[in-house]
Amino acid sequence: MPAIAPTNLFAVAQQCLAEAVPQRKVELTRDAAAAFAARQLDRAGAVPLIPIGEPGRPSRPTLVAPRELAQRGLGSQAGRAALVHAVAHIEFNAINLAWDAVYRFRDMPDAFYADWVSVANDEARHFSLLVRRLADFGLSYGDLPAHDGLWDMARRTAHSCLERMALVPRVLEARGLDVTPGMIQRLRGVGDVATIAILEQILAEEVGHVAAGTRWFGWCCAQAGVDPGDTFEHLLQYYCRGALKGPFNRRDRLAAGFTPRELDRLDSLVA
Repeated sequence: MPAIAPTNLFAVAQQCLAEAVPQRKVELTRDAAAAFAARQLDRAGAVPLIPIGEPGRPSRPTLVAPRELAQRGLGSQAGRAALVHAVAHIEFNAINLAWDAVYRFRDMPDAFYADWVSVANDEARHFSLLVRRLADFGLSYGDLPAHDGLWDMARRTAHSCLERMALVPRVLEARGLDVTPGMIQRLRGVGDVATIAILEQILAEEVGHVAAGTRWFGWCCAQAGVDPGDTFEHLLQYYCRGALKGPFNRRDRLAAGFTPRELDRLDSLVA
């Protein structure tokens, strides 16, 4: 039997979002995705929309500013463990980000919810893979500090699905497309094939997640009657001025729906 109790999709999303125990969040997400695929969840009935707050998460890891995190090389086991922990933290937060998109943005097409329930399920699976890899290093999620900025963009875009789709999948998640190939290359140099296999799977699936963001950003722009390229650049300048980092993985970003014009604009913004 599924662990989820409600049959309303928004109530289930809220339940998954609020769960603080990582393994329980993974299990709830898995069961919710299965129930959604079996058409056991619907949008009937009223579910109050609560203003965005902090998502459910454990008391550890200790959250610090990104600049406070120690930089470790991948030549040591401690350095590789720190990398796996950092990526696990990103994936845990990505579960919350996907469920918040389902919960917060009502009256979207059915395909929108199908996309973000699927993304939540993927992120939960990624997190589980990384937690198992952490155990190989003798660590658990929460044993190392992590940075506290991943939920900030969710708070800042809670008022607008258009802005959320532009800035979470197409900026935060897309950054993973840029940096993961370099991680894989460095890990290949030290022979860490187990971590490489996980990161290669995550990279392949994150292209689809960013593509979902591109698709729904375009849909929202069409509904608003605005140009996607101009709107994306405006949002980058408003929210991300001085924070964008290159170089950009043009191959995977193109596969995820970015246009050559958008990528040229991104290059100009970090030049």
